[in-house]
Amino acid sequence: MSEESESRLGEGKHGVQSLEIGMGILRAMVNGQRSMMLKDIAAAAEMPPSKAHRYLVSLIRAGLVEQDPMTSRYDLGPFALNIGLVAIDRLDRIRLGLTAIAGLRDEINETTALAVWGESGPIIVRWERPRRPITVNVVTGTALDPLTSASGRVFSAWLPKETMNRLIDRRLKGGDLPPELQTRAEVDALLAKVRADGYAGVSGYHLVPGVEALAAPVFNFKGEITLAMLVVGVQGMFDMDPNGKVVGAMKKTAAELSLRLGYSPAE
Repeated sequence: MSEESESRLGEGKHGVQSLEIGMGILRAMVNGQRSMMLKDIAAAAEMPPSKAHRYLVSLIRAGLVEQDPMTSRYDLGPFALNIGLVAIDRLDRIRLGLTAIAGLRDEINETTALAVWGESGPIIVRWERPRRPITVNVVTGTALDPLTSASGRVFSAWLPKETMNRLIDRRLKGGDLPPELQTRAEVDALLAKVRADGYAGVSGYHLVPGVEALAAPVFNFKGEITLAMLVVGVQGMFDMDPNGKVVGAMKKTAAELSLRLGYSPAE
């Protein structure tokens, strides 16, 4: 049976056989745990070398495989490596983040939480309650404002400008921002300060009176912000001191989580 016939037979509700064959070659290379010669890949994938070579040509074009011109050995390509790193990031960031905010909660005895970026602002995905009689509860799934919440300011400060410009302009036209954030220049100055400080703080959050919050960015292996780590407390009973224990512990925990997600800070 020809390779084209094999491909056609595999199409439809059962999938595409040629794609499955290509994945078999990739699986053989992954299991080999090193760069491999064509004959070794073909043997591991249980196919003739000529057939394996045709698939390798296509996999190279897709960036999934690369060949060393000096040794003629094949190895996983840059796109394959990127897929693996992205999968690790998506799998681990919430699990590792939950452990991190639980440890932070134990250290400072305040409400801690994780937020991810949603369609138009941060969304709380996990939170930890402190062991104290008066606390601030954070509801999972809550959407927060991108400019007036601590986590929103952190995302707005580090997300790409092309992501944020239109959203910021829309918020400025909305007319419900606090007095100190009425112009684009004021917003830009605020976000520049957040980047310089390495965190954001909100006292007397105008949408939820009596609440104070701090947030720090968590970065992934690409240097992109992937999470915001929050600490939330009752106004007047919460340490907002930039040099205090809460800010220091939050920034340290966020930095450690970033390192675990593969982030390499610039020297």
